[in-house]
Amino acid sequence: MPDAVTPATLFPLGKDETQYRKLTSDYVSVVEFDGEEVLKVEPEGLRLLAEQAFADINHLLRPSHLKQVRAILDDPEASANDKFVALDLLKNANIAAAGTLPMCQDTGTAIIMGKKGRRVWTKGGDEAALSAGASDAYLKRNLRYSQLAPISMYEEKNTRTNLPAQVEIYSEGEDYYKFLFMAKGGGSANKTFLHQATPSVLAPDRLLKFLEDKIRYLGTSACPPYHLAVVIGGLSAEQNLKTVKLASARYLDALPTEGGDDAHAFRDLAMEAEIHKMTQNMGIGAQFGGKYFCHDVRVIRLPRHGASLPIGIGVSCSADRQAVGKITRDGIYLEQLETDPAQYLPEIGDELAGEVVKIDLNRPMAEILATLNQYPVRTRLSLTGPLIVARDLAHSKLRARLDAGEGLPDYFKNHPIYYAGPAKTPTGYASGSFGPTTAGRMDSFVDQFQAAGGSMVMLAKGNRSREVTEACKTHGGFYLGSIGGAAAGLAQNCIKKVECIEYPELGMEAIWRIEVEDFPAFIIVDNKGNDFFQELKLS
Repeated sequence: MPDAVTPATLFPLGKDETQYRKLTSDYVSVVEFDGEEVLKVEPEGLRLLAEQAFADINHLLRPSHLKQVRAILDDPEASANDKFVALDLLKNANIAAAGTLPMCQDTGTAIIMGKKGRRVWTKGGDEAALSAGASDAYLKRNLRYSQLAPISMYEEKNTRTNLPAQVEIYSEGEDYYKFLFMAKGGGSANKTFLHQATPSVLAPDRLLKFLEDKIRYLGTSACPPYHLAVVIGGLSAEQNLKTVKLASARYLDALPTEGGDDAHAFRDLAMEAEIHKMTQNMGIGAQFGGKYFCHDVRVIRLPRHGASLPIGIGVSCSADRQAVGKITRDGIYLEQLETDPAQYLPEIGDELAGEVVKIDLNRPMAEILATLNQYPVRTRLSLTGPLIVARDLAHSKLRARLDAGEGLPDYFKNHPIYYAGPAKTPTGYASGSFGPTTAGRMDSFVDQFQAAGGSMVMLAKGNRSREVTEACKTHGGFYLGSIGGAAAGLAQNCIKKVECIEYPELGMEAIWRIEVEDFPAFIIVDNKGNDFFQELKLS
């Protein structure tokens, strides 16, 4: 018989350079079994680590990420819009770091990956303990419950715990237990794509052209600047996409930078630089035009079946929420995130202020539309007055009323519509974190609603489809874009009052009326058929 083959490690990672902070020495001990020392971990240790991780990552960012945001402000090639967004994101980070308002209103799905060494012993139920810790963070903090339980194929109900969490535990290593914690919001999760390409794409000119088209398609609705991940190959579709997620979190940064006959994964640094330069030249920028569509790019090459070429693309957004943790015989540790983001704020006066058009939302809708008609796309606005907040589920209920021959409620005709869903409101605040959600999810409603006199001014984030531009041209409407990723700042500085006016049973997806003051926005689509994003080939 031939000699047995020892498989190579598919993901050979180098030294862990993470800076950790110690949570506790409790809940861990060392026992002996079968002549070996074994690390014993109590369930409470797992619960504690998970709770602290999800509390931290919803309020704090990595120092490396904050340095990249600050670098935009110091770059003379950055556009005024790039710098405006970057400054807002840094201000938002400072508000969130206080631990009351999360950095984004979509506090995400709790995702936990564990790597349990062969000499680690628990009492079982690791997934339950980790899930309990995640749930505790969402219950105790001002975080949003976003998970929907399917009651039937078409009926859903919010779980009101933000569970279930996605927990995956692997067997790897010796006497340690390592973790990656992620809070993945719907915006960035929805910008994960698998393309089943043919092997003919695997040529320099064809591959780069393929990737340029697909990266441009990401658009701005997931709150750039992005950490972009591209994975070429994979033994299966699911392996490719799992690698995309890990790469977007920079979890695979310590991979080798060259391939080999043993078929290990590697990073292609030259292609990373080439794709990064490509994104800078697209003109998309940090949401409203410029250079900073992406902070950086990770390109991972995997082995593949000869007949398949899966290509995965995904992002981590401006709410760059992840942290690694570990449990060793010395205690329980969590990645040290930045608790003092103020050090990254520059001394900036009015040079980023620019011309801003103030819009009084207390006026009749006809007057608001007449005022917006005077200005071109790209115009920066400051909104003050009432907004109606509604998103997917509320839109579906209103469409059912139209389909049944009923009209839209007056509030949907008389006020601009803000696509958003708030996090919990802290004591003493008018609002919890309350940033814009992805506009494209509501595209199919716009023509019907505008024909019925509603949704004449819409406010959200990201690019929209051609059908929205055509609807606005036909019915005289406007779409305004706001900065994604700055929800804590909007709650603290701009939102003065929140009240639920219909469908309270929908939780954060209810219809709300809010009062705003100096709420920042840009004209993205006007009533003449102009679309700011169309020129960037995003619509």
